[in-house]
Amino acid sequence: MKYLTKDLPIEKMPEPAKVYISMSQHIGAPALPVVAVGDKVKKGQLVGEASGAISANVFASIAGTVTEITDIVNGMGQKQKYVVIENDGSGEETFFDEMTSFEPKDLVERIRLAGIVGLGGAGFPTAVKLSPKTKLDALVINGAECEPYLNCDYRLMLERTEDIYKGIMYTARALGIKRIIFGIEANKPDAIEIFGKYSDIETVVLKKQYPMGSEKHLIYCTTGRKVPCGKMPFDVGVCVQNVKTMIAVYEAIELNLPLAKTVITVSGLGVKNSKNLRVALGTPFKDIIDYCGGMADDVVKIVAGGPMMGKALVNLNQYTRKTDSGLLLLKKGEASTASPTNCINCGKCSDNCPMRLIPAFMDSYIQAGDYLAAEKLGVMNCIECGSCAYNCPAKRPLVQSFNFAKGKIREIRLNEARKEGK
Repeated sequence: MKYLTKDLPIEKMPEPAKVYISMSQHIGAPALPVVAVGDKVKKGQLVGEASGAISANVFASIAGTVTEITDIVNGMGQKQKYVVIENDGSGEETFFDEMTSFEPKDLVERIRLAGIVGLGGAGFPTAVKLSPKTKLDALVINGAECEPYLNCDYRLMLERTEDIYKGIMYTARALGIKRIIFGIEANKPDAIEIFGKYSDIETVVLKKQYPMGSEKHLIYCTTGRKVPCGKMPFDVGVCVQNVKTMIAVYEAIELNLPLAKTVITVSGLGVKNSKNLRVALGTPFKDIIDYCGGMADDVVKIVAGGPMMGKALVNLNQYTRKTDSGLLLLKKGEASTASPTNCINCGKCSDNCPMRLIPAFMDSYIQAGDYLAAEKLGVMNCIECGSCAYNCPAKRPLVQSFNFAKGKIREIRLNEARKEGK
């Protein structure tokens, strides 16, 4: 279904009348609001400040007046704090000061200040990834974009090639790395050709196979290194960055801009006009759908992200975030609406798990409330790619089960550490 938007250039969507800026657009502690109701703000002004080592700044994406600072239960069922800004139409914008030093520490600080996080979906603060405690020797750029429907990274590779390249070079300099590898799936031959012209980048053609964009699989396919269970890429000397993140780095360093916009693919047979859009963060999904001509009456599922790893929405009370990559409106035949039934022990989930886990067994322990047994079976190594659920004839909600269990296990381990005084 990539054909729906593959050849459509990125459009800039007009700014909405209101934006709803979440303070939780990243992994880690939520940002803390630094504005008050009634404040006038400029585009690019800090509205939420990072509240810990693993956190990120958040910025206004439009100029206007802060009308609310409130908790909202969004379309994913998550209760988060939002700063609501009403557009005043002035377009007033503020920028960072020009950089005068480009030493690694200065680059990392600018990236931290700009609120840049991993834009491939994880949302891990980029400045933290660029401050490893161990020596790294390889920077891997993720150009796989293996999810069906999504084309935002692909369009960026074609339309903003030089900006991506500059962002890569700044990131490599921040890490002190010489070896740069760009992994691009084989179904993007024009992007492969474009980046193959850079002599200081190794372009690796990846097999067209889901989930090739998974960090561990990407590292193995580009470097031959295996990231052990429970370990991170830096444990094998690698840093992985996404295409969109590299553009954010370029914009922060050369254009003095914070991260306040993103590019998403709006697609599916349920939207009148599929598009690749550059949108202000905090734009209501309803506004995006209206801009694309509206949705069909027979839409059965609305997904934020891709069809495999995205989250189905219970309503349109959802607003764009830094990590968003897609908004899909799916009709019957594109998405399953079947109710889950009991596991039939067919083994298809295990056959299709790229991490070689046994999803059916893990799920059975989770349903019984035995989260530690699921941990022993490797649930913490699940990458939540959705391959198990996609192939499950019983339509078990396996990804949701594993995501829930991970939270419970972290809670158990945290309580144990507190009891031990750690």
